[in-house]
Amino acid sequence: MSSLTNISNNYKNIKSALILFFLSLIAAFAISKGGFIALGALVAIPVLGIVIYKIFNYPAFGIILILYIAFSINGSGKYVELPFGLLVDFMLFLTAIAAIFYVKKKELSILTNGTVLLTSIWFFYCVLELVNPEPHSYEGWFYAVRASALYLFVTVILCFLVFNKEKDLDTFFNIWFLGSLIGALYGLKQLYLGLNSAEHLWVTTVGATTHLIFGQLRVFSIYSDAGQFGAIMGYTAVVGIILGIKNKSRNKKLFFIITSILCLYGMVISGTRGATFIPIVGFLCYFVLSKNFKVVVIGLVVLGSIFGILKFTFIGQDNYNIQRLRSSVNPTEDLSFQVRLKNQAKLKEYLASRPFGGGIGTIGYWGEKFMPGTFLAETPPDSWYVLLWGETGVVGLVIYFSMLLYILGRSFLKIFVMPDSYMKQKLIALFCGLVGIVVASYANPVLGQMPCSIHFYLSIVFLHMGTTYWVKKPDETQLNAS
Repeated sequence: MSSLTNISNNYKNIKSALILFFLSLIAAFAISKGGFIALGALVAIPVLGIVIYKIFNYPAFGIILILYIAFSINGSGKYVELPFGLLVDFMLFLTAIAAIFYVKKKELSILTNGTVLLTSIWFFYCVLELVNPEPHSYEGWFYAVRASALYLFVTVILCFLVFNKEKDLDTFFNIWFLGSLIGALYGLKQLYLGLNSAEHLWVTTVGATTHLIFGQLRVFSIYSDAGQFGAIMGYTAVVGIILGIKNKSRNKKLFFIITSILCLYGMVISGTRGATFIPIVGFLCYFVLSKNFKVVVIGLVVLGSIFGILKFTFIGQDNYNIQRLRSSVNPTEDLSFQVRLKNQAKLKEYLASRPFGGGIGTIGYWGEKFMPGTFLAETPPDSWYVLLWGETGVVGLVIYFSMLLYILGRSFLKIFVMPDSYMKQKLIALFCGLVGIVVASYANPVLGQMPCSIHFYLSIVFLHMGTTYWVKKPDETQLNAS
């Protein structure tokens, strides 16, 4: 019997060796013909197979991957010129297909709410912009509509269907703060240890006029630019400090607070003036929602003192970063702000007879690429809302702001009357960060870029879930949607 077993084992070993030998020959031939591209494809195929298998068995994995991708692709263009953004499209597509088979018909009722309705109205309005009578590029519309409306619409629906539990919110926070901690630390590395060759090339060419101001580096870390870095740092700091205040776990409290302090410093060294308003507005919201008179008074005194020092004194004026912060509270003395106002005045005149705007993909980066030489393409928007105004007109802005006001207004009223709990603290953190990033988007198009945009999409869903389901059923910490 043992001899038969040995023969069987030898046969299996020979068979495995032959398979590996032939696979090695195929791989060697492919690499000899296609080089590193072929090697990358050979590595990617099994990884892709595992990803597809995982998503179709657990669609929430697709959302989790998008969160990781959002942190990693933002600044990838400095190293390799590939359409990394299409990775998000691919993951959303896979997750949507998986959700069709995963979600039961009766569970679709969760989509019958005002948040889904208003995001759907916004998305279909953007689809109708295809027939905008103004000259526009269909290719430009395809690329630009993803950030303007498609990602928002699809992510909100998928999150409601497959990423809707309290444990998913905790997963969201974990990925968010890990990514932001890495971003903050890498930003410190850039400032104190210097840039690598690819970053140095970018700063001295593409980013020369925006990221080297009077010889001072505006730190951008792993992100596309300093504006996005500063925004996500300020956003994370607000959410992290509020989460850390009432966390009963000493280790988690320290993690949130230390990460938030590093992120606040990251915001400062980014030199992004618009990001300054994220903690200001975010903490003002927290003081109100805390409903604690002492906290409100102390918070207002602290914020008022910081504002007064920046506005009415010259303390720290010899520090470049403090100079940048001070200019954010003195916009009338800022030349770039005056240029923005002039551009907005020109846009106002141009759009006066165009209530539906110039069409999606006609202004900003995509306008320069697909509609070069046109008025909108040559007018920098310098703001998420100005960009949407140029693309979709005053009608589009009314729809978009109606959506934002509904989401923020509903969340505020629901949270305000909630009984105290750590779940309420989580929702307050989400809300305050969200208000801050919505305000900051006036200065920079952060709501149209990863990772701020994906955080925005998921936050509005978690705010709805938390105030509708998780609080009404305190004995049930999660909604059973599976």
